[in-house]
Amino acid sequence: MFWRSKDIIENNPVKRALLKSMGFTNHDLQRPLIGIANSWNNLVPGHFNLRQIAEAVSGGIRQAGGTPLEFGFIAACDGLATGDYTMHYILPTRDLIAHDIEMMVQAHCLDAIVLLGSCDKIVPGILMAAARIDIPAIIVPGGNMEGGAEFDGRPSDITSIGEAIGMLLAGRISREEFDSLEDKVAPGCGSCSFLGTANSMCCVAEAMGMTLPGAGTAPAVSAERFRLAQESGRAIMGLVEKGITARQIMNKSSMENAIKVSMAIGASTNIPLHMLAIAYEAEVDMTIDDFETPSRLVPHIAKINPAGPATVGDFHKAGGVQAVMKELGTLLDLNAMTVNGKRLGENISSAETINSDIIKSLKEPFNKEGGLAVLRGNLAPETGICKPAAIHESMRTFRGKANVFNSEEEVTEAIGQGRITEGDVIVIRYEGPKGGPGMREMAKVSKFLYGLGLALKTALVTDGRFSGTNNGCFVCHVSPEAADGGPIAVVENGDFITIDIPKRSLTLEVPEEEIKNRLARWKKPKQKYGSGYLSIYSRTVESAGLGAIIRHRFE
Repeated sequence: MFWRSKDIIENNPVKRALLKSMGFTNHDLQRPLIGIANSWNNLVPGHFNLRQIAEAVSGGIRQAGGTPLEFGFIAACDGLATGDYTMHYILPTRDLIAHDIEMMVQAHCLDAIVLLGSCDKIVPGILMAAARIDIPAIIVPGGNMEGGAEFDGRPSDITSIGEAIGMLLAGRISREEFDSLEDKVAPGCGSCSFLGTANSMCCVAEAMGMTLPGAGTAPAVSAERFRLAQESGRAIMGLVEKGITARQIMNKSSMENAIKVSMAIGASTNIPLHMLAIAYEAEVDMTIDDFETPSRLVPHIAKINPAGPATVGDFHKAGGVQAVMKELGTLLDLNAMTVNGKRLGENISSAETINSDIIKSLKEPFNKEGGLAVLRGNLAPETGICKPAAIHESMRTFRGKANVFNSEEEVTEAIGQGRITEGDVIVIRYEGPKGGPGMREMAKVSKFLYGLGLALKTALVTDGRFSGTNNGCFVCHVSPEAADGGPIAVVENGDFITIDIPKRSLTLEVPEEEIKNRLARWKKPKQKYGSGYLSIYSRTVESAGLGAIIRHRFE
């Protein structure tokens, strides 16, 4: 049994007295102490139900002979922060979450940890914490939100409002139609109903074996979600009994499985950013190149909003992650260990595809290549990420004149003033991990363009990020970023840029000598934040091509 608290608690009357002050008994303290790291709050919809989820987990732990000890940690909402300065603070929370959980677990010598979270940076953060601490661990997502009322031919979601703003500006909908949306797009709590980063990372956690089967996609308001939570409480005790720690599950093999599943479902462009950070914490040798082979090898077999009309709840009913892995079959390592103590192959043996309109077979995929692609070229020497699964086939090659902006605010103003025209390649720079700082998502920009009818007539290139709901033609995570003196820093208005997704290239059509001359004249801008955590973050964070990690191992 993995039981490290026993010696410390059993022979330390001070620690026992402190725990007894809260009502714990000798019986409680003779059992393994199981932490429940809970990101509950009533500010973030994806975490609103985690108070009840934690109670179900606690019940399962007690049933299986453990003592649950719950603590909280921060959880910020991308949706509430999208589109203005508040988004600077979102990606940096990922590493704070990992640090926070590490401090609580190690300071109190807990024997195992159940990690509750649902949203964009929270799931990566808790996976990073599990990998770093390397004790028995299991992830319990809170579940996804139901789709809203139909809008523009599909179930609406939070991003529909961004699209509607552009449609309102273009006169395509009335003010009354627009005003009614905010009561219809989010009918209940949960992580947003589309396959953005939140639900993509929940699917990745399941594919990696860090959740119970089905836990990545079961809806927030379903009875199944609560049954899975209680079962997870029992499962963590199984891991303790068998001495199975996080890194025995989170290894190179399981991470490669997760990458392949992300390709198959057309997951968020943020997956490489977070997978590289998780690999760093697990001390797994992984680079951005590990995404290229799966991108070519694994077909896109599941279509979920924004690639299609299906919500994540619909995907769950169609068979979910387990059915996708069953379809992928021997493309995966079926011997990989999972948190229920079974091998992956055993878990998926009974999985089945219920709806072939949402989940296809390998023989008849939606696309022969994966949903994510890594681009390189003289504009992105290290990397650029795009999502072919959400890009119309006619837009997978695009050549146009650069229309350059140094912040999200600048381009948003230009859109409102009608300064974006058909054929533009909109370049948004100084939005990377260091330059932003915090690598903001440019989701608002893409949604405005969609609403204006320009999504299939323009392209976006940025050293910032995009939401998993983007469509049109877009490339993000361009590295080196502008603040590091990458070539994106010296693109000028009128330069031609070619995006060629089939050839995996991103090219600035300017002679190399001219690029060198421009870079020689370039001056590093002053940091935007001179104090506070964002100042610390911008000085310590690494490139997006390395996962925007903050190094804490020094060889």
